[in-house]
Amino acid sequence: MADQIHEYEQSHLTDVLEKIKIAQVKTQAELDKTEKDRSDIEAGWGDVRIKTSTYENMLDTALSVRQQQQLITERQNSFQHATTRLETLKKLEVNPYFARIDFQERGEQKAETIYIGLGSFSDTPDHFLIYDWRAPISSIYYDGGLGEVTYLTPDGNQTVDVDLKRQFQIADGVVVTIFDTDEAVGDQMLLEALSGDSDTKMKSIVTTIQKEQNKIIRNTAADLLFVQGAAGSGKTAAVLQRVAYLLYRYRGNLDSGQVVLFSPNQLFNDYIDQVLPELGEQNMVQMTYFQYSNRRLPNMRVETLQERFEEDNDLAAQRITNFKGSLAFFKVVQQYAETLNRSNVRFRDIKFQGEAFFDKDKIAKMFYGYNENYKLGQRLNATKDSLTNSLTGKVGSELKQKWVEEAIQNLTKTEIDSLFGDEPREFASEEKEYNFLARKIVTEAFKPIAHAIHRNRFINVNAQFAHFLRSVPNFVDLNQWGITADDWSKSVTKTVTDFKDKRLSLADVSAYLYLYDLLTGKHGERDIRFVFIDEIQDYTAFQLAFLKFSFPKAKFTMLGDLNQAIFTKENSRTLLQELGTLFDSDKIEVVQLTQTYRSTQQITDFSKEILVNGETITAFNRSGNLPTVTIEDNSAALYARLVSQINTNNGMNETTAIITKSLAEGEAVYAELKQQDVAVTLIRSENQRLAHGVIIVPSYLAKGLEFDAVVIWDASKKMYPLEDERQLLYTIASRAMHQLTVLALDELTPLLDRVNPDLYEVTE
Repeated sequence: MADQIHEYEQSHLTDVLEKIKIAQVKTQAELDKTEKDRSDIEAGWGDVRIKTSTYENMLDTALSVRQQQQLITERQNSFQHATTRLETLKKLEVNPYFARIDFQERGEQKAETIYIGLGSFSDTPDHFLIYDWRAPISSIYYDGGLGEVTYLTPDGNQTVDVDLKRQFQIADGVVVTIFDTDEAVGDQMLLEALSGDSDTKMKSIVTTIQKEQNKIIRNTAADLLFVQGAAGSGKTAAVLQRVAYLLYRYRGNLDSGQVVLFSPNQLFNDYIDQVLPELGEQNMVQMTYFQYSNRRLPNMRVETLQERFEEDNDLAAQRITNFKGSLAFFKVVQQYAETLNRSNVRFRDIKFQGEAFFDKDKIAKMFYGYNENYKLGQRLNATKDSLTNSLTGKVGSELKQKWVEEAIQNLTKTEIDSLFGDEPREFASEEKEYNFLARKIVTEAFKPIAHAIHRNRFINVNAQFAHFLRSVPNFVDLNQWGITADDWSKSVTKTVTDFKDKRLSLADVSAYLYLYDLLTGKHGERDIRFVFIDEIQDYTAFQLAFLKFSFPKAKFTMLGDLNQAIFTKENSRTLLQELGTLFDSDKIEVVQLTQTYRSTQQITDFSKEILVNGETITAFNRSGNLPTVTIEDNSAALYARLVSQINTNNGMNETTAIITKSLAEGEAVYAELKQQDVAVTLIRSENQRLAHGVIIVPSYLAKGLEFDAVVIWDASKKMYPLEDERQLLYTIASRAMHQLTVLALDELTPLLDRVNPDLYEVTE
């Protein structure tokens, strides 16, 4: 029976591959013809005659030009569609499909069989040999086992009776393995996928999407989809498939430029950048929150990820940082901005040749001279219009100034020719010629002033933000946050000092930008339709509220693991509650992913016991070695253990990540290993790419990544003494897929005291 099934499926596969190859030949021929047609049309521009003698001739010319443009656009679209189709066919030739489903719809006499792959393929318009995994009917594969399964179609819910669910592994045109299962996705196929080695690039998971992950992927109703997932639960991978699904679902109305992903660091961006192209889609806009804020402040140095991680704040500074990250502070910015409609906007002179051209006091009088019903943005625009008109009016009075006369006298022939351009050079008098040149020179000289008006340079944003910070105690009782008046005053002084050095902390940058947007009447980027935020636990409520304001038309998907809050720590626990105030409660959906797939059961069981509430995490049943713990009383012995473990891992062709707490620790380990001629790469910044082989990476850059083997470097009491580092240690441990090694100097961190000794092996 098994042989007959295999023989049938191999025959079917061979038939499908032959039809794919035929389609490739036809599509390539279509592509070649379209390219030739496009070239011929472009050559046809030479036949278009420009006639302007009469109105009728001009109309004929315009119609001819328009016709040529339409032909070129039509051929370009045909060329693009054929190119996309050919790319899909080439992907399907390598791996045409991965699943088969036999089912019967209610009221139908005949059962149907469909095959599911990375893209759709039909040999005739109505005969699909392969269905795209994102098609509504393909949801049957992910959402249930055998028997009745309900799936969502454009016309509503549809129920079918599933008789067979079959999964394939195909290589080089051969059916290698067949799994028949009554599960959504069979454990055997999932186990095969998870047993592979790690890579420097994340892979697509379409063949092994789980039911809960499918809910994430196909959700189109929620304004906020909040995904709380344990480390290794596939939340990021599922969200990337979600992006691909949305681009498929809204094809023609949504493009990848309208989708934004905020990721934890640039290193992670590089790690995931092949997933969407692998699925035949263009990558969405990817950035970190640091990049988003930094691009708007090109003249300011915003605090980096490393600086944020390594800053040593005292209790008072930490309380102020917590307050600045709250929704309460977000509302204070709004309240303060409302008072600016009446007074206290800080202006600066617009200067010309070192002198005040538009005096700040006159600008202020102009700004507050408009109707009291004007909003801030309206006041600003009206002020800019008045300044622009005034500037235009001042051109005439500036023509007779001495500097203009000197400029004309010093003009070279080339400069004169440039000023005249295509203008006729015949003037009724020398005075008119002088005025022509003078007007050109003055207009050019006034461009920086016009630019300053356009860019709101007459508003002193730094002074405005300093005034705001000093005004904060007027809007909120800081004692409720454990902040004294003296502590707040010192904090403001430090921020102002940093301003002078062109520096801005990450705690201040969101409030700075939000205040600027309110002051200038900005309404965010309204063309963005979907925003994804990964590692949500490391964002403050203020940052999330600011992103909600910045993308007002977007639906949000936020995902993370509150157990990995290495920056916001325990403050992350109230995040979901605070998010509930930003969105309509009826439009919020929460998905919990407690099953973890990345690590072996032994590594998962060890890692989750580091946490106080780790029992909610469940491991997929994939067996491996127990984690090992080694404590040495000197550095030389500890390095010897490290080198020995690296050699063992290399012998098993496993990638090894040595994860240090800080970059400084990473530098020290790197220097020692290089001295011992160990091949190793140090990841110093988020702008690097992951390398093959052994790498050293500081903990704050390891978020979201996974490795065959992980070595936790110096998990000692001295290195990890604090209770609030528990989540950091869990994050490091949960990066390991197959092998976890813990090395410590002198004394093990007390954060591992709660781990059952039966869950790890102590090496002597």
